[in-house]
Amino acid sequence: MGKNFTSINGGIILRWSLVQLFLTGLVMLVQPALWLVVFVMLLASALATYIVVEYIQKHRVIKIKFDEHPIDPTLQIANETLPYLRRGLNEETAYKTAEIILKISDVSAVAITDREKVLAYIGECSDHHKAGGPIITYATKQAVETGELIIIKDKKGLQCPDKNCTLQSAVIAPLICQGEVAGTVKLYQTSQGELQPAVVKLALAVAQLLGLQMELAELDRHAQLVTKAELDALHAQINPHFLFNTLNTIITYTRTDPENARRLLIRLASFFRQTLKRHGHFNTLREEIEYVNTYLILEKARFREKLKIQRSIDPALLDFNVPVLTLQPLVENAVKHGIQPKMGPGNIQISAKFVDGEMLFVITDDGVGIDNERLPRVSLPGFGSDSGVGLSNVNERLKSLYGEEYGLRIESEVDKGTKVYVRIPISDESHEKGGFTSEIKSINYR
Repeated sequence: MGKNFTSINGGIILRWSLVQLFLTGLVMLVQPALWLVVFVMLLASALATYIVVEYIQKHRVIKIKFDEHPIDPTLQIANETLPYLRRGLNEETAYKTAEIILKISDVSAVAITDREKVLAYIGECSDHHKAGGPIITYATKQAVETGELIIIKDKKGLQCPDKNCTLQSAVIAPLICQGEVAGTVKLYQTSQGELQPAVVKLALAVAQLLGLQMELAELDRHAQLVTKAELDALHAQINPHFLFNTLNTIITYTRTDPENARRLLIRLASFFRQTLKRHGHFNTLREEIEYVNTYLILEKARFREKLKIQRSIDPALLDFNVPVLTLQPLVENAVKHGIQPKMGPGNIQISAKFVDGEMLFVITDDGVGIDNERLPRVSLPGFGSDSGVGLSNVNERLKSLYGEEYGLRIESEVDKGTKVYVRIPISDESHEKGGFTSEIKSINYR
């Protein structure tokens, strides 16, 4: 840019000099006596031209077109393929990925395979190169077995049985996921001979990129499996944990109040039926509250006047989805570790409301509280024997689903009680279709 500008300046000065010499010659021919005046004007004009040119050079604006500096194709491929490869490597995600690579890169065709078959093929000769079939190219099998980059320089090495195939060369890069070859990405060209270094580098970079995205997808899948395992563990914990005490309570009613014992048995059956029928990670807040209500009816029968319940649930929240078994373990923890050890009656408050675009749940008890030494650890996995198991399970699942910032917040003071705060973000998907309802079933705590 600097050289071009200097040449432009030189051209301007040269043209200016020729014009000035021509005009000076005319004046000297007509009026020779004015040579001194002409000389002074010539110097003044030269000085003015120099100043103008110097000003333009110092204040010039450099305009750069983005088209002249294209974005690295690997970065473009990374950006566009991320939403697909995070779902794992399958025929659908491979096709979308191959489509993006072909659009961005300067190659004739793109294929993506797993360890055994061709998942996707797009580009030249797609009439006979089809996805879904087994890998037939020896070079591809070699890349899968050895994890090495393979370059094919002629048509013979491609082993295509179609005589009219125009593909002449290819680079095959292994897809490495967690140290193992999961498949290959293949870039083809219709020109025979040495592949351009840029194409080889692109294949290697794309393979590394896709392998990394597959690893992220695998981590996501493992996180979901861990969340499901934690949920299954909590289901298993609730069944025996709660059954024995409730049955003992019902037995005590069979002689003194048979009708109440019958109602409690129905409630107990309902409780376990609700537990066993739960599939997936979410249900509506309405279902979660009904589950909590059933649990509290059974506990109220056991503790009688020792346990008092208050609740404040915003009806507009009832049709929003929440992670299953979010509130019941926290309420159970308040009963078992807050109210039960307390001398005299105790209160539990359950509230749910909108706060800053999120659902906020607060479980409050005025029980024995938690000392400052134990408080930071009660929500950690494995702390204590059975104390805090429900807390840690809910805490880990919330963080897994929504992020670290959505873990439980616990406030407690010895002999004054405990508050557990749960935040759940609201999204379009979190609302159950069908509209809001203001109906909340009343709880009969008899």
